[in-house]
Amino acid sequence: MQSLSYQPTGAIIAAATTSLPEEIGGDRNWDYRYSWVRDASFTMKALWVAACPDEAQEFFGFMTAAAAHSRPDRHLQIMFGIGGEHDLSERLLPQLSGWRHSGPVRVGNGAWDQPQLDVYGELLDAAFQLREQLGEIEPATRQFLIALADAAARQWEQPDNGIWEVRGEPQHFLYSKLMCWVALDRAITMAEQLHAAHRVDEWSSTAAKIRAAILTRGWNDEAGAFTQSFNSPDLDAAALMMSIVGFLPAADPRMVSTVDAIILRLTDARGLVYRYKTESGVDGITGNEGTFLLCTFWLAHVLADAGRTVEARTVFENAVRHVNDVGLLAEEIDSVTGEQLGNFPQAFSHVGLVNAAWAIHQAEQL
Repeated sequence: MQSLSYQPTGAIIAAATTSLPEEIGGDRNWDYRYSWVRDASFTMKALWVAACPDEAQEFFGFMTAAAAHSRPDRHLQIMFGIGGEHDLSERLLPQLSGWRHSGPVRVGNGAWDQPQLDVYGELLDAAFQLREQLGEIEPATRQFLIALADAAARQWEQPDNGIWEVRGEPQHFLYSKLMCWVALDRAITMAEQLHAAHRVDEWSSTAAKIRAAILTRGWNDEAGAFTQSFNSPDLDAAALMMSIVGFLPAADPRMVSTVDAIILRLTDARGLVYRYKTESGVDGITGNEGTFLLCTFWLAHVLADAGRTVEARTVFENAVRHVNDVGLLAEEIDSVTGEQLGNFPQAFSHVGLVNAAWAIHQAEQL
């Protein structure tokens, strides 16, 4: 993670490369040389585990400064350039054939202007994890964090493009609703620090509505699991985050059933986890992709939290055996060849590794 940080501003980029494919010969090739708001809360926890408080505070400072120029009343921008740049318009470089002829080569990322409601929860969760270091929060940052909670409360019922940045029609993604709940939950917990005790009743009421909606519309009896979007039978590994963020205990029967469904239907022969299956075309993109290392580490994390430590360690080891000769991971793994796929090195994969390793360590001490 430190190797992906830009010291002058504190930005941490998702990866150092662009257009390395998620499928050889496919067109799922993206530019990841930017700093995602989504990464904030995941990265904060990993930096805490790795005892890097300075980098954590610098990254939070970068994110809040860059995001403060967005308009939460519209939608918060989801990513920025390493200097805080906002316009990341995507363009193709047709003169380049791409790695192993996997074009197109892209500069910029068309997801930069998508509405993704999860970012409210990720920024507030990052603030929550840093709350002791932050101490007395300066007025401008307080007002910004309050505005994020208010935006989550106001927008949570809207469809969006979700954590996986689908380029198809917006959906009512469960993960987006979950992170709106996280935004309000963390704001409520930090209300005194935010000088916002007068907002707690309203935030609590909306958080309860979100929770009820997730538990009813996010659960699918046919799938026996919490699913990708409301009233859908399609699985999505992002549902694993429900226990990681504290929405439900990992040992809750509904979470156990969700975990078992993901193991059965989203896990390949190598024991690695797909984000979701794309047959329905929900993501609006042709082609396939490999298994997703972050999702595999999420599975290990949740298994550990549920006390299933032997399974957790097996899943974790299935993932880490794919590191390269210098211990680095890309975004995905080819299910057939075991080859690393996607941009490299991928911050998400290493953040997931650190957090899962910590969860397993903690569980094995009990």
